[in-house]
Amino acid sequence: MEITSEQVQNVTVITLKGDIDGKTAGTTQQTVLPMIPSNGRLLLDMSAVPYMSSAGLRMLLLIYRQAQSKHSEVALVGLTDDIKDTMSATGFLSYFLTAADVTDGVKSFSA
Repeated sequence: MEITSEQVQNVTVITLKGDIDGKTAGTTQQTVLPMIPSNGRLLLDMSAVPYMSSAGLRMLLLIYRQAQSKHSEVALVGLTDDIKDTMSATGFLSYFLTAADVTDGVKSFSA
């Protein structure tokens, strides 16, 4: 798993590259949780995540809950159809703003 971050306008953009499964979810979580801003906006770019297991869903839920405790918003962009379908079927998708790409994701916070 490769994780990078940058600021785009007033949004913390974290780009994830690689599968999120039982082997990578824990380290991804440990890396991402401290990056959640207080009273801010976090965008997870998942366009380079081809597969996510249930461990990834748990990780996203923890990120969402941590962001809520810090009064921050979270958006997901670049979800594959398979990941989006799984998140929709399990109800996880309703927790997040979603967009096609980083540009639209940044705009979704102000919409």
